[in-house]
Amino acid sequence: MASPLIETKLYRPRLRQGVVARPRLGEFLSRGSKSRMTLVSAPAGFGKTTAVAEWLAGAAVDGRSVAWLSLDARDSQPASFWTYLVTALQRAAPGVGVGALPLLQSARTAIETVLATVLNELAALTHPLDLILDDYHLADTPDIRAGMTFLLEHLPPQVHLVICTRADPALPLARLRARGELVELRAADLRFTADETTAYLDGAVGLKLIEADIEALEQRTEGWIAALQLAALSLRGREDVSRFVAGFAGDDRYVVDYLVEEVLGRQSDDVRDFLLRTSVLNRLHGPLCDAVTGRRDGKAMLELLDRANLFVDRLDDRRRWYRYHHLFADVLRTHLADEHPGEVANLHRRAGQWYADAGEPVPAVSHALEAGDVDRAADLVELAIPALQRDRQEATICGWIKDLPDDIVRVRPVLAVGLVGALMTRGEFEGVEERLNGAERLLGDSEQGDTASELVVADRGALARLPGAIEMYRSALALVRGDPSATVRHARRAIDRAAADDHVVRAAAAALSGLASWGSGNLDAAHASYSAAVEGLLRAGYVADVLGCSITLADIRITQGGLTDAQRTYERALRLAAEAPDTLRGTADTYVGLSQIAWERGDAAAATAHLRRARELGEHAGLPQHPYRWRVVRARILDAEGDRAAALDLLDEAERVYTGDLSPNVRPVPATRARLLLTHGNLGEARDWTHRQGLTTDDELSYVREYEHLTLARILLAAHRADPSGSELATAAPFLRRLLTAAETGGRTASVIEILVLQARVHDAHGDSGAAVAALERALTLAEPEGHVRVFVDDGPPVIALLTTVVRQRPGWAYPRRLLDAAHRIGGSTGEEAGTTSATARHELVEPLSERESEVLRLLASDLGGPDIARRLHVSLNTLRTHTRHIYTKLGVNNRREAVRVAAGLDLISRAPGR
Repeated sequence: MASPLIETKLYRPRLRQGVVARPRLGEFLSRGSKSRMTLVSAPAGFGKTTAVAEWLAGAAVDGRSVAWLSLDARDSQPASFWTYLVTALQRAAPGVGVGALPLLQSARTAIETVLATVLNELAALTHPLDLILDDYHLADTPDIRAGMTFLLEHLPPQVHLVICTRADPALPLARLRARGELVELRAADLRFTADETTAYLDGAVGLKLIEADIEALEQRTEGWIAALQLAALSLRGREDVSRFVAGFAGDDRYVVDYLVEEVLGRQSDDVRDFLLRTSVLNRLHGPLCDAVTGRRDGKAMLELLDRANLFVDRLDDRRRWYRYHHLFADVLRTHLADEHPGEVANLHRRAGQWYADAGEPVPAVSHALEAGDVDRAADLVELAIPALQRDRQEATICGWIKDLPDDIVRVRPVLAVGLVGALMTRGEFEGVEERLNGAERLLGDSEQGDTASELVVADRGALARLPGAIEMYRSALALVRGDPSATVRHARRAIDRAAADDHVVRAAAAALSGLASWGSGNLDAAHASYSAAVEGLLRAGYVADVLGCSITLADIRITQGGLTDAQRTYERALRLAAEAPDTLRGTADTYVGLSQIAWERGDAAAATAHLRRARELGEHAGLPQHPYRWRVVRARILDAEGDRAAALDLLDEAERVYTGDLSPNVRPVPATRARLLLTHGNLGEARDWTHRQGLTTDDELSYVREYEHLTLARILLAAHRADPSGSELATAAPFLRRLLTAAETGGRTASVIEILVLQARVHDAHGDSGAAVAALERALTLAEPEGHVRVFVDDGPPVIALLTTVVRQRPGWAYPRRLLDAAHRIGGSTGEEAGTTSATARHELVEPLSERESEVLRLLASDLGGPDIARRLHVSLNTLRTHTRHIYTKLGVNNRREAVRVAAGLDLISRAPGR
């Protein structure tokens, strides 16, 4: 099925032969490119588009990128407008807009949130970019203005906006003028000068008029280019040129009407009939024109009109698709309505039928509506919904809802339920239950024979699937409302009532049941339900949705500690996508998942490569959650590379673009941000996050909040390290015991491993090294089969010191030794330590450590802060600092974290006194 996107709207217009060179306009536009915005505003026919296109072509735009978008009336809908705009930017600057397009499918995501992501990506461009919005007046509606104002006010300096419009847009123009950020090109600037008029009439058109006639035309038209073009067409072949010129007068509207009438009147009946009848089409194609006119010369006629410069523009380089100049088309339609009022609807019906036969439901529905045939339009929408849903084109379906009268939809249960699916997928739940109730009542009445004559169905095969579909959507509503028991109850009813061959409803119901189980922490049940959903979706051919379910299956296995099983799930999904070459959506998410697993296993190179592959695939290859998931994983990599600021910025973006898509938010982005802050010593801001979330150690525990509670435990440990005299350590110990019991009961092995690592740190901080090592050894035993790395090494010196003890006590155990090697390798590659030539790399100390320095080194590897270490050693803080400086010098490092890593690699901590 063809995409609703019309590619040719993103093409920069081609300059026609004979265009008069107008360098003064090019210079004006070049100056304007240094401003925030250039406004090209003038009535129809003043050459706005040509002037901008000529400037872009002639100046080569100094290495600038160009994003061009030609708008039409359908783009007054926000979903269409912003989808085209972001796509245009992405074509001009690959990488910009990644992840933004899927968000536009969700009504729950504010447009400012989507634009913030795009603006941040534009700000990273290293070259200038011009964004051209042509015929902006067709899209200038209240629904668009707020987002455009936000975009305009936050454009980075390397991005320049050009708006071509027939009327001034409702944007903050006065404010831009006051700031000197607006350059305006108006009708007075665009009018042809006397020299340009002469060049056009004499040179480009070749009329060879006398100077007096040229001057008269220039005065009569006042440089209005469209009128000159029409006048030139009317003058061809005339012998009474001067008389015609002398009688040429009137305001713009009358001049156009007069001249177009002259042009049409001078065409053959054959050409004139073709022009009028094909004017109902927004795009012109030979076979399409034949279907509308009943002729067989559509292709030849379009080529003839193109050669004659009769107001047709080519939309591709193959001369297959054209369009009439907007002004010319408007006048043609007016004449068609006046001369053949009874034929207009029939012409639209023929066009709609051609598009329906060609498998293009969007224009087919549009023409049916233009014909006033709402029943036909409703039939087409109903028949198109399954394929559009499979291709995740819910925005297109929702766009039709306002065009179909309620009394038409009310008697069409299949159509009503199809619209419900589109609305719910976009996060629009208002009125959904009433629609479901109405469809259900209609079905019930029909079964009883009460209103069988009122029920209308175009897709008979879908009628039997409605009972199951209605229960499935009720299950989704219950999930949205936070009622897992009702979610499961309706899901079971959906499966029971689904038609035998309705694999989609059965799969969706299984997935909804799985979501309810997942959110409540029953991971085994969730995995079983999602596995059933995958089987059903495979039978139905919904490959993109299979990939979405595979991502959830992998997420569940990761929580259960099964990295290997999760990786196999992702790899199976990629093989499936490769076998279905038309399916791309979801593959980007799969690579993000593989990156997450590689990262946890300590393979930063593989993690980066997978993430890069996801970005190369583009936002159209991602599901709704992809934008935020990609940013979270990338932020971890950036932080490890030492770019803390960029990592925090990415997490902020991830939070802005977050969409759950009905999935439980088990790893909230703000909690990840708090963890990153902790690694850089920003305890205060991390604590602020706990207060905002209302987190306490007395909370009732749940799987959904487990990640947040583990983050709270980390904050308590960091607070103890900053001030050992506080009560945080005593509070953390019982809290972690509660968390451990809950995680073990729920089979969440990944959480169990992390909790045991934190418990080891608590025991170590209490001075109970035996209990600390025991807890760590238990975590290692659970983690070894799956190759977990980051959960150990990311905790830094305290855990590295404990790993060193385990290696010393159990020298035959290879896994902890591998973790120590990974800790040194990972630590040596961070941006914080870049450029450091470590003592471990030289495999020798500059000078042996003294006994006192070895004792200080052991304490540096603990969670104790500087003041507490000084008290333990019964020395002043200045004395401790002196010892620390000596240790750094001998190890060849410049910070505490690297000192512990290097010392661990040299086995100095395990040999220090007290170990």
